[in-house]
Amino acid sequence: MSPLPTYDADQLAGLLEILPDVDAVELKLTVPDTDQRPLMGVLGIDPMTAEIRQVAFLDTPDLRLSAAGLVVRARRTQRKPGDVTVKMRPMLPADAPAALRKLKGFKVEVDASPTGYTCSCSLTAEVRDRKAKELMAGTRELTALLDDQQRALLVERLPEGVTPGDLRVLGPVQLLKCKFVPKGFSRKLVAEMWLLPGGRRIIELSTKCAPGDAFRVAAETKVFLATHGVDLTAPQETKTKSVLAALADEMI
Repeated sequence: MSPLPTYDADQLAGLLEILPDVDAVELKLTVPDTDQRPLMGVLGIDPMTAEIRQVAFLDTPDLRLSAAGLVVRARRTQRKPGDVTVKMRPMLPADAPAALRKLKGFKVEVDASPTGYTCSCSLTAEVRDRKAKELMAGTRELTALLDDQQRALLVERLPEGVTPGDLRVLGPVQLLKCKFVPKGFSRKLVAEMWLLPGGRRIIELSTKCAPGDAFRVAAETKVFLATHGVDLTAPQETKTKSVLAALADEMI
């Protein structure tokens, strides 16, 4: 839930330039620890409806992939197949090779928060849950799980001096994902609670929309959340980076 009108001129110009070429916009807001419990009651989030997920990342212990703008993720979802994703972030639509944009599972998406936005490109493939579980347990190699296009993309984007064999499984971590439509609001929101090592939690609220609707949806969502006591000025954190940092610290 991004108060997009507060972006500076350069941010707005950059966002307007890329919106016609992205597939979707996801508006996000991370909730401060002190506000998490009250927020669930105010918005009517029912944790009993949550979908259970398990996520692991593949990186070097010193997070060289993340530093190079490359994210490799494996995910398991309750009663559904797993998936693996190779993501480049940031990457503008103009920098995505045309051949990639034609692939099934490839998308270009903008993540927008109250403090800014990031455009990313990702390639996701469905895998059997058993295989994702084996990867997370360290009994299956990443390269054996990726499809040909993902494997080629990973090798092409790896930082200098890093090979697929250098990557380690970070995690997995558990998360609860709730989809809901709050009373008095017409759009579906998603609340994700990530359970990190050491007992810390990250709660992220989000909603997706078509690129052409981004400013209108952001304004409507901002008004709704603000009138329900959600602090839109609270410090924001990048969920993936925070999770990776916590998992890397656990490896030390």
